[in-house]
Amino acid sequence: MNINLEGYYRMRYTLFRWRHNQNWTNKTVMAFFMACVTGLMAQVVIPLPWTPVPITAQTLAVLMSGVILGRYWGGLSQLIYVIIGVAGVPWFADMSGGPEVLLGATGGYLLGFILAALLLGHFVDRHIRARKFTPMLGLMAIANFGLIYIPGLVVLGLWSLKTQGTLPGPWELLVMGMLPFIPGDILKITGAAALTRAITPKEPYGEEIDIQKAEGWRVP
Repeated sequence: MNINLEGYYRMRYTLFRWRHNQNWTNKTVMAFFMACVTGLMAQVVIPLPWTPVPITAQTLAVLMSGVILGRYWGGLSQLIYVIIGVAGVPWFADMSGGPEVLLGATGGYLLGFILAALLLGHFVDRHIRARKFTPMLGLMAIANFGLIYIPGLVVLGLWSLKTQGTLPGPWELLVMGMLPFIPGDILKITGAAALTRAITPKEPYGEEIDIQKAEGWRVP
């Protein structure tokens, strides 16, 4: 059992060390792949009759893109997702695409995806403790409920003002753009934090090792 666990720990370390050492071309390809995963999961849609914002599964892909790709590149994957969708590829929620989506009711959430992935990628790559379940659960809650929902609600409110002529009150805005999604978000955040704990190494694999090598330390 211990041998199997040691082999698993070594495998995940090797994978993340390999990811860190890739050149920018390969990392861009990986970012594009995660953008495709986000677009695929965006098609898991549950529409709600009282709001233009649907329930989707893509938040899970957004959170994991930061974990899997790390600092900068997780955010780049979501930037690629947004740019290609705005260019017209119908891989936003419910097979939509085009610049009108970014300017529409859900445009703020798309911008928040980039911020959330950047935050998580930074902490996963730079802080070993963040890769544990409880700290990652807290970080993902901040990324989800802060970095995604705040710009999402702001743009949703502006969209309502533009299309209906009135700015929704705070409670109405929360009912339209946040409260119905909280139970599903809690499940996605908990699952993503547990997955992060399982797949990320709990020893340095990135910039810390580069610094040690530069200082003459013998490292794997």
